[in-house]
Amino acid sequence: MALHVLHYRYEGRARWGVVRDRRITPIPGEFETTGAFVRACRVEELTTLAGDTISESDVEWLSPITRNQQFVCQGANYRQHMIESGMDPDAKVFNMIFTKAPGCIVPADSDLIRPAQVRFLDYEIELGLVIKRDIRNREVITDRNLHEYVAGAVIVNDYSARDIQIPQMQFYKGKSYRTFGAVGPYLCLVEPRDIGQLRNLQLTLKVNGQVRQSDSTANLVYGPAETLTEISGVHDLHAGDLLATGTPSGCALSIPSPAKQRFAGLLPEQVKWRMFTKVQAGRSQYLKAGDIVESRIASRDGAIDLGVQRNHVVDEAV
Repeated sequence: MALHVLHYRYEGRARWGVVRDRRITPIPGEFETTGAFVRACRVEELTTLAGDTISESDVEWLSPITRNQQFVCQGANYRQHMIESGMDPDAKVFNMIFTKAPGCIVPADSDLIRPAQVRFLDYEIELGLVIKRDIRNREVITDRNLHEYVAGAVIVNDYSARDIQIPQMQFYKGKSYRTFGAVGPYLCLVEPRDIGQLRNLQLTLKVNGQVRQSDSTANLVYGPAETLTEISGVHDLHAGDLLATGTPSGCALSIPSPAKQRFAGLLPEQVKWRMFTKVQAGRSQYLKAGDIVESRIASRDGAIDLGVQRNHVVDEAV
């Protein structure tokens, strides 16, 4: 059975604890960062942790990923999401990798603040994987040894300002505004026997109670092992870093077909982006103040349940 851990604040002190039936058993020790926690704690030791417990309702949630960690992301990693993003899944033969600023990371119950200049605010539920140990050289990672590199899993919402990301071709800027990286609530630590479950999790995102995204990690195009192998050949990863593995279809963003994109490429830039803005303006799915975004990831048998994120959309005070 995978182990569910909460990073929380109680009586003015940040702590980590094992969650069972909505009760928290505090974990001894001080761990200021996710990396420090992952390096020091082992699932087999925490499964027998006992002692006084605290009600989950009495604590303040903190993000299980601290802001000193890298936030690495995959884009267009579900076939249907590729199609809705205007890509040909059979022609795209590369793994899209980008980063978000760690400063956008917030707890799972935080408000989502829409910046004043952002009109098209989108949601993206994703399975996040937490790196178990430092990776400083290119390594061959397979499903057989993946447990040596992945400590556990979290829910990530890769909120995106599409009117920045797309016209400006700025993934980093369009996805890195403060509060655009809700993570948690739980960090689910996995043992070797649990690692296969990571490709059998159900993702569900609702806006105001209506399902917008629903898919299984079984449909990931590039899996965790091959992705970590590729990233390890590019730059260093460290214990506690976060890999967000991509979002399913159902986003608010509407992108033209490849044929229409080729036609648009012949138009003057100003005309092309005016057309883009007109299409997006007709999409009622974009988030607005007052919306509630609810995200959940779990296995069908409940062995892995990453909890529920709830983000209330508010406009930036100006």
